[in-house]
Amino acid sequence: MKNSMLFFLLILFTYSATAQGPVAKTKFHFDNPLKQDTSAGYAQAVLVDNILYVSGTVARDVTPEGITRLYSTIEKTLAYYGAGFQHVVKENLYTTDIEAMKKHNAARKVFYKGDFPAATWVQISRLFMADAKLEVEVVAHLPRK
Repeated sequence: MKNSMLFFLLILFTYSATAQGPVAKTKFHFDNPLKQDTSAGYAQAVLVDNILYVSGTVARDVTPEGITRLYSTIEKTLAYYGAGFQHVVKENLYTTDIEAMKKHNAARKVFYKGDFPAATWVQISRLFMADAKLEVEVVAHLPRK
């Protein structure tokens, strides 16, 4: 009985020590005082500890100009947190035309300056925005302050 009670108290202590409340996070959303888009239900970026999650940023065309605009927008989001592409560790790219993206990949590579993240590229039939042809989301690991 004594061992059972001791075991129960150990489990209770372990559970209470590991139970967590809400995750502390900060959000960013362009020109939105709420720091999120409540109609679609997302934030442009969410920072948890020193990991920055940047939502998918879209382009209407898979051309050097469209790709440059898209990555420039991601660059602005990273800059809001004092980061740059050197902090990006993961990139997910979704496109309706993977061959065009492969053809114009040089426009993307300029932003990484040779320091490329882990990346996944997927061709899909369409994106949330019907006229979008490309969407890129990134995860960045920021230095601790």
